Amino acid sequence: FFQAEDGIRDRSPSRGLGDVYKRQGNVSSSILKFKKNKNLFFLLFERYNWMNNFIKKKDIGIEVGAAGGFTKKFIKCKNFKISDFSNHPHLDYKNIDAQKTGFKNKKFDFIISSNMIHHLPYPLKFFNEMHRILKKGGKLIIFDAYCSTALQLVLILMKHEGFDFTKNVWDSKKPSTDKRDLWSGNSAIPYLIFDDEKNFYKYLGSKFSIKYKKLCECILFLNSGGVTSKTFYIPLNSFFLKIIILFDKFLSFIAPKYFSLAYKIVLERKN
Repeated sequence: FFQAEDGIRDRSPSRGLGDVYKRQGNVSSSILKFKKNKNLFFLLFERYNWMNNFIKKKDIGIEVGAAGGFTKKFIKCKNFKISDFSNHPHLDYKNIDAQKTGFKNKKFDFIISSNMIHHLPYPLKFFNEMHRILKKGGKLIIFDAYCSTALQLVLILMKHEGFDFTKNVWDSKKPSTDKRDLWSGNSAIPYLIFDDEKNFYKYLGSKFSIKYKKLCECILFLNSGGVTSKTFYIPLNSFFLKIIILFDKFLSFIAPKYFSLAYKIVLERKN
């Protein structure tokens, strides 16, 4: 692995490939684009449908950092709500800080966190808060960046977010991202948390156990057109998209550290 020269790279829309990221964080636009882009639909189906394997129909659940709230299209649970640290009208709970939610103790059977952890300045605070609001045996279901060689190259070329392997993700005083910027991202954070299981269990072993961990995603994401950040993509029909999904699984099987772009993780609350 290699680190970006300046650590967390500049994400300014005026840099990189023209105005590729001019709509960074434009949630309303991303919801509209989702309905028109089959590539993106297949990407999000792959990101979220697997989560249903860890959710019961009568469970009470919430997503933190939901942004566009795409999970509601795929999660098969009636008692599922979405929240974000914003006030968009599609949210069930508005202005919720995932590091200090304000929810009651042991309220939820499951919590979803999708591409949110790598934006957190203090990941340890987040996990402590998730432990507090989950019921015993409850699931924290995570989809987030895996800082493989391929993802590092994409981040460097596009000058989008960044990665810094020197950050101490277990420090509750020194931030791992820019705490003044909600969209600041350090894509090395999930890697630093989940690839070193010795440290994971040192800091979180009394609270969580890892029930499921898998690496995934490559070409499907690169040709999706982006979720909140919009990029060029080649529209494909269902047949070719299914072929790409199979190819991505092959790449993640033979060389995950080079090609995989994301984690699928399920943590279970111990006590």
